[in-house]
Amino acid sequence: MENNSFSKPIILGISLLLGLFLLGFFIFKGLKTFTDKDRVVTVKGLAEMNMMATSATIALNFSYSGDNLQDLIKQTENKKNEIITYLTNTGFNEKDLTINKIEVNDRQNYYETRWENGKQVKVKIDRYTITQNLSVQSKDIKSTEDNFSQINLDLINKDLTCNVSTYYTYPSLNSIKPQLIAESTKNARIAGEQFANDSQAKLGKIKTASQGQITIGDSYSYDEENSSDSEEPKEPYVQKARVVSTIVFFLE
Repeated sequence: MENNSFSKPIILGISLLLGLFLLGFFIFKGLKTFTDKDRVVTVKGLAEMNMMATSATIALNFSYSGDNLQDLIKQTENKKNEIITYLTNTGFNEKDLTINKIEVNDRQNYYETRWENGKQVKVKIDRYTITQNLSVQSKDIKSTEDNFSQINLDLINKDLTCNVSTYYTYPSLNSIKPQLIAESTKNARIAGEQFANDSQAKLGKIKTASQGQITIGDSYSYDEENSSDSEEPKEPYVQKARVVSTIVFFLE
């Protein structure tokens, strides 16, 4: 009976010490967790990707103006047929040609008011303007600009001057968005780890993340501050997709 009476205070004391130890441990962990919430680092991750055009088009358009509608239509048809003949003789397939219907603009009121010698006068202008648009698909995307230059020069020499331009079609942004975001997140983590190492800390989980808007720039419109010369697209059939993600990491 005496041994039991003696052991009970010892067990009670050990239990009390263990309880105090556990209480202190959990208080410490709670305070550490609370203070660690303020230890964060905000970094940005840049990702860029060159997008190759999937198709190319050479567009040609010209117009005539005058007062005799039938004569204008005839001139337009003759010039259109000569251009088509030139393109097919050059090697373009007629099935790759798209010929839009002519557009007729009838001003009806074909006088306009101008200032001459300090007073307003009415000046006669052409009543009708007829516009014709054609386009041809370029099979070799990389040679489109060369073809465009040659076509423009040949038409001038043949007195078939047109407004000649090129258009390119690119992949959908949704097709590259996952890869861009993954790359920007990876680059942000690399920057965060470098900061953590310099601070003698360890990079933790992501607290918050925000994806910037994906921007598109061609070879004449790119971010000089964040792009090196080697990364600049030189070809007009290449566009650069760019996104910057902002990520906040916990520091442990």
